[in-house]
Amino acid sequence: METIFTKIINGTIPSYKIAENDFFYAFLDINPLAEGHTLVVPKLAVDYIFNMEDQLLGEMMIFAKKIAIAIEKKIPCKRVGMAVIGLEVPHAHIHLVPINGVYDIDFQKEKLTLSTEQFCEIAKMIADTVQL
Repeated sequence: METIFTKIINGTIPSYKIAENDFFYAFLDINPLAEGHTLVVPKLAVDYIFNMEDQLLGEMMIFAKKIAIAIEKKIPCKRVGMAVIGLEVPHAHIHLVPINGVYDIDFQKEKLTLSTEQFCEIAKMIADTVQL
């Protein structure tokens, strides 16, 4: 099954890439809760995160940790919150959201509107800091 995330990974749909390796791809969410809101997805299309093989899931968390560390270094925040919802796209993914309070990761709140230039600047700033 080809999902929107598969199309992003394959380059069919453009994205604001943060980092990738052989197994995972990280990119800015285009409907962010905060500047730096990033999605981490496995390149293997698995619908539900808890259906992933244990080793791949563990490696995904380690990859996400490296992205979160880079976000924290470049985006002013107290923490990088993590959310796994799994209903909106049938492809496992993790949301990494810079937060200053518990309600900053409420997906019902209004999303930010950023320009292409802002997305590019944020993506580059974080990407340049990632240490895979």
